Amino acid sequence: MTLSFLLTSLIVVASPGTGVLYTLAVALAQGSRASVAAAFACTLGIIPQMLGAMLGLAAVLHTSALAFAALKWCGVVYLLYMAWQALRETGALAIEAPNGQGPTKRPAKARSTRRVIVTGILINVLNPKLSIFFLAFLPQFIAADEPHPLARMLELSVVFMLMTFAVFAVYGVFAASVRDRVISRPKVLAWLRRSFAAGFAALGVRLALSER
Repeated sequence: MTLSFLLTSLIVVASPGTGVLYTLAVALAQGSRASVAAAFACTLGIIPQMLGAMLGLAAVLHTSALAFAALKWCGVVYLLYMAWQALRETGALAIEAPNGQGPTKRPAKARSTRRVIVTGILINVLNPKLSIFFLAFLPQFIAADEPHPLARMLELSVVFMLMTFAVFAVYGVFAASVRDRVISRPKVLAWLRRSFAAGFAALGVRLALSER
C-alpha cells in the first residue's frame, strides 16, 4: 500500500460529491446515528462499482452507449427525486426534531434505518461514472509485474471503502453535532433544505451532461 494511493484516495473521498452531500443531509435531518448509517450505505454502494471494474462491466458501460445511457438516466431521475425529497422533507431526508419537538411540519417518528441505507446504496449504484472511475483509478496503483492483479485490486478496493466510510462518518458526526442549533432556526433550516435540494439537482444535471 503506497502513500500516493492513500493520499490520492483521501482527496477523492473527501471531495464534495453525492455521497458527502447525502451524509450531511441525513446528519442534519436525523442525527449522528443515521449519518453513520448513511456513510455505511454509501460505502456499500461502492461494492457493485468495484466489482464491475474488476469483472470488466465498467468496460461494457464505456463501450455500450445504450447501457451507459440507461444507467445514467436512472441515476439522474433518482438525484432529482432526492432534490424533491429535500424540499418536501420526505423520505430519508425528513427532519426529525429531538423528542418530537421543533419546527417540523409532521410529528417526529422513528425513521427507518433501512430507508437511509437503501437510498445511500442507490445513489452510488445508479452512477455509471463511478464504475468507470474505478476502472481507470485502481490499475494505476498495480505494478505491471504484479503476480495477482485481481487480489491486489481487491485489496486496494477494501482500503478505499474503509477510507470512504471513515471520512463520511466524520462528516456526518460533525454535521450532527450542530444539528440542534440548525433545526431550532426555521430560516436557517429552510435555507439548508433549499441548498441540499439545489445540490442534488446540480449533481443530477452534471450526471445528465456527462459522457462515457
